[in-house]
Amino acid sequence: MSIPTLTRAAVLTAHGEPLTLQELPLPSEVEPGAALVRIACTTLCGTDIEIWEGRMTFPGMLPMVLGHEMVGEIVAVGTDTRDALGRPLSASDRIGWSESTCGECHGCVVLREPVACSRRGYGFLQRADVHPFATAGLSEYAYVTPGAAKLLLPPTVKDTWASMAGCAAKTVLRAFERAGRIRPGSTVVVQGSGALGIFATAVAKIAGAGRVITVGAPAVRLELAARFGADAVVDFRDGPVVDQVLELTGGLGADHVFDFAGAPSVGPDAVGMAAQRGTIAIVGSTGPAGDGFALSTIMGKELTVVGSLNGDISDYARAIDFFAAFADRYPWDALFSAPVGLADASDKIARMHHLDEVKAVIDPRM
Repeated sequence: MSIPTLTRAAVLTAHGEPLTLQELPLPSEVEPGAALVRIACTTLCGTDIEIWEGRMTFPGMLPMVLGHEMVGEIVAVGTDTRDALGRPLSASDRIGWSESTCGECHGCVVLREPVACSRRGYGFLQRADVHPFATAGLSEYAYVTPGAAKLLLPPTVKDTWASMAGCAAKTVLRAFERAGRIRPGSTVVVQGSGALGIFATAVAKIAGAGRVITVGAPAVRLELAARFGADAVVDFRDGPVVDQVLELTGGLGADHVFDFAGAPSVGPDAVGMAAQRGTIAIVGSTGPAGDGFALSTIMGKELTVVGSLNGDISDYARAIDFFAAFADRYPWDALFSAPVGLADASDKIARMHHLDEVKAVIDPRM
């Protein structure tokens, strides 16, 4: 059976500039453990926007195809290609996939932590002018490498949900696991009202939090957070965030604070609004060093501070299970915009950059 040799793709050639539609070559053969997939759905992530902006960059990364939350239908597989749970994969199977890992480094073998792999590779880190060319989401076809963690998807989980599970949802679920148990009835503050923050708001409520406070902006996103379980919202433009949270909590602060915002003020705000013996999870601070704060406050409050980096295939699988289990709990579809084709991907990136959309959806088949 012949397989496609070319694919349309929206390629980032310069930071801050519109993507260019190009035809990229595809590998002529699908190697053992690999798959060639026709993309059905790609959801844009905040990381895609940061790369487009140039806030997340390194020499030699361009040109590239953005997108690392995607779902597709297999059109061809190499010999013995299986998903992460050992299930054989074949043409017409619907899969999602996560970053590749080497399985040989200290992180993989000694720490047994895929997120610590020294050669961890995302599809969007593949240059578009180097073999295998198209491995990311803003492409009609994608080559899924042997080392990528593939997951056969259940029909009950929608394409958009399964795409979001590939990064945003798994990142949130890993952060909740890293931060420890949410005590029933406890107070949780979520810093950030983007896709991660709104999803985390829902997760906190499902996990048993008695009160969830979501911090962010603009107002339309905070209104959406209320639909996903926020008992109170704080607009950081209305004054000092710590003062607003302490007022809402009777001066006690929050038992758990989750950073999904990454703003420079996140650190001092988190420490200031955390309750005595509270827990702070740092998840969204991917950029430069933030504003300083006194370590003595961490000591004096006996705070626990943990970092949480993205997620691995186990978190991805749990995110799929989460959407299957709680499909009717919240209006998940409200997170996503109407799908558009590759030609409109640049406009969607710009709209997310300006906070006009929470989760843009690209269907390369359109």
